[in-house]
Amino acid sequence: MARSRPGGGHVSWVEADVRTVRLGQKFDLVVLTGHAFQVFLTDDDQRRVLGTIAEHLDPRGCFIFDSRNPEAREWQEWTPDESRRTINDAELGVVEAWNDVRNDETTEVATYGPHYNSQDGRSWKAEASIRFSSQQHTAALIDEAGLEVEQWLGDWTANPFGPASSDIIPIGRLHGWAG
Repeated sequence: MARSRPGGGHVSWVEADVRTVRLGQKFDLVVLTGHAFQVFLTDDDQRRVLGTIAEHLDPRGCFIFDSRNPEAREWQEWTPDESRRTINDAELGVVEAWNDVRNDETTEVATYGPHYNSQDGRSWKAEASIRFSSQQHTAALIDEAGLEVEQWLGDWTANPFGPASSDIIPIGRLHGWAG
């Protein structure tokens, strides 16, 4: 979709695994959006992603990404009771929809997914897993990767991070850069 948008032809598109890709280039800005950092379920995977950021960041460049704050316990809203709804679909008619979730506090991994039942008896479901790493844990991994955070935001309206914030958004640079 992005390629087909205005200006999409002026972008170099690379499909690769962010844990291992090495482009041999440096960038002014490295961004992960849409809570993408959460799909990396282990410390090793998160370290590798942060290593890729450090490898590709220009010495005067900046990185930013977002992750849901586990203290906000957002997964508690992803239960059938909290999410059950009906959808009127042009082809299927009335469809019953809900989400379900299993959260493992030990691994910090929540496995969740939508469920759909149509009136004619058909059903569909999907499942995905994401990790809810704490701000402190994320900070330690960032530091270990040779990066430093200049500012922690708690949402995309630039409120500072706090225990009740919905998101964890680090904005930072390579260690030791004084601009």
